[in-house]
Amino acid sequence: MPAGPMHADEARIDVSLVRRLLAAQCPEWAELPLKRVESAGTVNAVYRLGDDMAVRLPRIAAGAGDVLKERDWLPRLAPLLPFPIPEVLAVGVPGKGYPWPWAVLRWLDGQLPVPGELTDARALAADLGQFVSALRRANLADGPPAYRGGPLATVDTATRSAIGQLHGTIDTSAATAAWEAALAAPLWTGPPVWLHSDLMPMNLLTHRGRIGAVLDFATVGTGDPACDLIPAWNLLPAGARPVFRRAVGADDATWARGRGWALSMALTQLAYYRVTNPVIAANAEHVIREVLADR
Repeated sequence: MPAGPMHADEARIDVSLVRRLLAAQCPEWAELPLKRVESAGTVNAVYRLGDDMAVRLPRIAAGAGDVLKERDWLPRLAPLLPFPIPEVLAVGVPGKGYPWPWAVLRWLDGQLPVPGELTDARALAADLGQFVSALRRANLADGPPAYRGGPLATVDTATRSAIGQLHGTIDTSAATAAWEAALAAPLWTGPPVWLHSDLMPMNLLTHRGRIGAVLDFATVGTGDPACDLIPAWNLLPAGARPVFRRAVGADDATWARGRGWALSMALTQLAYYRVTNPVIAANAEHVIREVLADR
């Protein structure tokens, strides 16, 4: 788990603050047991409230708008998806020294999947494909742009900067070649589709090895579907990737862009979190190895 703050502008959040917010705005829940959830999440702090709720508070200003986005879109997306997603029970406002909106959500049980320790990787790949395909089919108008729904070129500068920062840590020549190959893939020319755009292992819950729920829709929106292919490299072993690819119907260009998104995310995560978040850094190293071996 992270040893301390991960961001220079991170809010100070603890049990006492959450108690004060609940007492002022949700007094009916203020006396329930409250415990911090040990998480490698980078944007939100999470506290378990009683047996069946969670309090989720943005750590940084960039996450503040996500609370209202989830409030507005999760109830509309939930009936269209094959697995449970978070349910917003209440949205709090700034107060008691805390500067941003925050939320109380329904608690979802499950285990976080771990690359290399999946009990049935092919079944999990099929589940992921079912979720991604259902989300793409969502017929909801006026969706926001997804956080990673644009062309790979939008993150070219950040990705190359990360490669430079990782000189001596990874094979930067191979990473650059893989990144440039992804950039050369044909662009998405279809209509924008709904995508989660942050399908990291920590945003998935499993039950007996199968998908039990999908978490954290802060980056949800519409755009190029390539970004939702990232579980192929951040979670699934090589032998299960074809199952996932067939389930989502990814053509060669989309698959290549998806590989590029997985690589870009891993490079920037490793450069930024290698000291402050060992869980994210370890997964980033895993992704880089998988992508470079998969070319």
